[in-house]
Amino acid sequence: MPVPVFRLRNVPEDEAEDIRVLLEENNIDHYETPAGNWGISMPSIWLRDDDQLEQAKCLIDEYQKARQLRVRAEHEQSKRDRSKKSISSEWLASPMQLILYIGFAVIILYFSIKPFISFGL
Repeated sequence: MPVPVFRLRNVPEDEAEDIRVLLEENNIDHYETPAGNWGISMPSIWLRDDDQLEQAKCLIDEYQKARQLRVRAEHEQSKRDRSKKSISSEWLASPMQLILYIGFAVIILYFSIKPFISFGL
């Protein structure tokens, strides 16, 4: 009897592809169900044979632990590399862009409230 082994909702595509490849490399027979036209169904990877469930879960758990360590290390490295950057330093590096953004916001604000100001006169 088919059994769901991995839910795909809110899973990055690279992780889902890694799980597919992992199951294929270990000869675990599986299939995938999409979210449907309106996205209300549960997208999942299913096993055709529930006898392979324990093996598949062990493989997926090992993969996710390794992925967690790798992604955490990448995040820490990116934090160290970008530790000197902030929003203010980015804007100070390109002051013309900052001026254009502020000017654009002022123009939008002006045209948004102009009908209400002229209505009172």
